[in-house]
Amino acid sequence: MNNSIVSLAQPATIDDNVRLGYPTGRGIQDRTLSIGGHAQIRSGTVVYEGSTIGTHLTTGHNVVIREENIIGDHFSIWSNSVVDYGCSIGNGVKIHTNCYVPQFTTLEDDVFLAPGVTIANDLHPGCAFSAECMRGPTIKKGAQIGVNVTILPFITIGEKAVIGSGTVVVEDVPPHSVVVGNPGRIVRTIEELQCTTGLTDRPYGKV
Repeated sequence: MNNSIVSLAQPATIDDNVRLGYPTGRGIQDRTLSIGGHAQIRSGTVVYEGSTIGTHLTTGHNVVIREENIIGDHFSIWSNSVVDYGCSIGNGVKIHTNCYVPQFTTLEDDVFLAPGVTIANDLHPGCAFSAECMRGPTIKKGAQIGVNVTILPFITIGEKAVIGSGTVVVEDVPPHSVVVGNPGRIVRTIEELQCTTGLTDRPYGKV
């Protein structure tokens, strides 16, 4: 029996073929799904029971948000992306298409994940103790993660850091750093970045 409770504040725009309060097979204490007002949830989205999501949630199509997540206001998550259970996500976070956010990951305010970002939370897959030490990374406020970046478990990415496309992040990243490559390496600070389009001289201005 599904004993979940869905609390959906109004106004809200919910497409057909959306499932809110989907039952988890895990034993959780609070099965209430709470979603703040002004949500726009597109078709194919499944949001499990037992999470709390703030106002102005926006999803693309075929999004999955699992249980026991605490998510702030103005959260945008686009098509075919997944947030697994037990994550902490701040205000103004944007997750683009085809991203995976695993259990026990922290995304602070204003973090951006570009298409195809994959995050890991298991240091030793298949180990008998892997479930006990499982933890995703912490991505600090305002960090920008590029296309097809891979981020390993337990790592902290500092505030307003920029991770270039295709980078594999294997160690902590200091605030305001620009990291590229496999393995990722620091190449400059964001204050040193220059715009090549001519629209501005400093894409991140004075930080």
